[in-house]
Amino acid sequence: MSGNRFAVLVAAAALFALFALMLLAIPVPSQSFAAAEDYRFELVGSPVKSGKITLIKVRLVHLPDGKPVAGAIIVQSKLDMSPEGMATMTAPAKAVGTPEAGIYQIVAEPAMGGNWALHLSAKVQGEPGTVNGTATLAIPK
Repeated sequence: MSGNRFAVLVAAAALFALFALMLLAIPVPSQSFAAAEDYRFELVGSPVKSGKITLIKVRLVHLPDGKPVAGAIIVQSKLDMSPEGMATMTAPAKAVGTPEAGIYQIVAEPAMGGNWALHLSAKVQGEPGTVNGTATLAIPK
């Protein structure tokens, strides 16, 4: 009888090992994130100049579904004249709030009118990387 018992234990161990290997082979879905490249900053209307400052509104869009992204935090903003071939000509630019969901306001102080590039970096909830983008705009003289 002890020979049968040993054979049953060996068979049970073999079945257990086979079952464990099968579990390891089952694909487990990993948590996926959208890539930072799945976003774009778009201008909302034309920049509004008032004295020395210019108010710029941008929308952050999630490209796969085309929806605006609310709740992002603009962590860096830079304005330069790279579209005019003068990338070293910069102007102060600062994020100042969100008038509505998905719309972000930037206050800039360009020294002159012309074509400017607004470079933005934002943190989006649930996104591990920083979203970077550039919008080109014409600032009135």
